[in-house]
Amino acid sequence: MSDQLETVHAFDSGPMPTGVSVSATGRVFVNFPKWGDDVPFTVAEIRDGQVVPYPDQAWNSPTGDDDPKAFVSVQSIVVDPADRLWVLDTGSPMFQETHFGGPKLVCIDLASDTVERTIVFDPRTALPTTYLNDVRFDLRRNAAFITDSADQGPNGIIVVDLDSGTAWRRLHDHPSTKADLSLRPSVEDRPFLDRSGPTPQPVTMGADGIAIAADGSRLWYCPLQSRRWYSVDAGALCNREASDDEVALTVRDEGDKGGISDGLETDDQGRLYLTSPERKALLRRATDGTLETLVQDPRLLWPDTMSVADGYVYVTANQLHRQAKYTGGADEREYPYALFRFPIDAGPVRLT
Repeated sequence: MSDQLETVHAFDSGPMPTGVSVSATGRVFVNFPKWGDDVPFTVAEIRDGQVVPYPDQAWNSPTGDDDPKAFVSVQSIVVDPADRLWVLDTGSPMFQETHFGGPKLVCIDLASDTVERTIVFDPRTALPTTYLNDVRFDLRRNAAFITDSADQGPNGIIVVDLDSGTAWRRLHDHPSTKADLSLRPSVEDRPFLDRSGPTPQPVTMGADGIAIAADGSRLWYCPLQSRRWYSVDAGALCNREASDDEVALTVRDEGDKGGISDGLETDDQGRLYLTSPERKALLRRATDGTLETLVQDPRLLWPDTMSVADGYVYVTANQLHRQAKYTGGADEREYPYALFRFPIDAGPVRLT
C-alpha cells in the first residue's frame, strides 16, 4: 500500500459515494446517486468527520422525479473556478426515464450555503434516456460541459450557456461518445459485465469522464466502456453557428489510455489524471503525452471521481463493480467506502 494515499473519510455505513469536489477553502462535498441503496440525502458535506445533507435536508427531499426545486438523484458535484458548488442532478433514480424538472444544474453560493440558480434542461437536451454524468466549467466562455453517458440511448456532450441558461447537444451519438461493445475489461480478476439479465452483456455506458485542458482549448472525455479517450475543440462546442459536422471534425482520438476509466481531471500544469479500476490505480498523462502510474493501491476499489485542490488529487473509491448488477445477483460491496487524497505539485484549473 502507498503511504502517501491518505484516507480523508471512511464511509462506514450508508450509500456508496460517486462524486467529490473540494472548495478553495478546503470544504469537502460528496454525493450519492440513487442506485438502489437507501439514500437519505443525495448531496452532502463532510464536516468534522460527519456526512451531513447539503445545503439542507429540504433540498434533498424531492416530491417526485420531476421536482425542479429539490435534488432527485445526483451523480456529480463540482466547485467551479469562482468557488461556487454546482450540483448535476440526473433526475434518474435507478437509471429510469427522465421527466422535465428532474435533470438540472444547480448553483450553490458557498458563502451563504444557499441555492442561487437552477438551470432545468429542456427535454430536447436532456432526453428521456439521458444520464447526466459529469460537468466541467470554463467561466471565460461562461460555459459548462456535461457528459451524457446513457446506457439505453444516444450519448453526447451537453453545452450550457451559463449567462442565458440555454443548453444544447453536441457530438450527439458520435462514435467517440459510445461504448466499445467488443471490449472485455476485468476488475478484481472478473470480467466487468452487466449480469442483470439472463446472459452477461458488455456494459453500455457511454461518455462518462470529462476534463478541460488547462488553457481551455480542448475538452477531453471518454466512454466508461472504452480504453480510448478523445478531445474536442471547446470553442467549436460553444459556437452555435457551427454545424454538428464541423464540430465533429475537431474531435481527436487521443489514443489508448491503458484501460477503462470512470473519472478524468486536469491540473494547472497541463497534466491529465485518469482513474484505472482495472489496475486499482490513478494514472497521469504528462504534457509530452506519456502516461505514468501516479499511485497503485489495493484500497482503490473502483476509483471513481477525482477533484484537484490544495496540492492534492482527491478520489472516491466505491466498489461499483461489486454491485449485484455486475456480480450476477450478490451485492459483494463491503464497508467502508472511501475518500482518499494523494499529494501532487499542482492546483486546479481555474478558467476565469
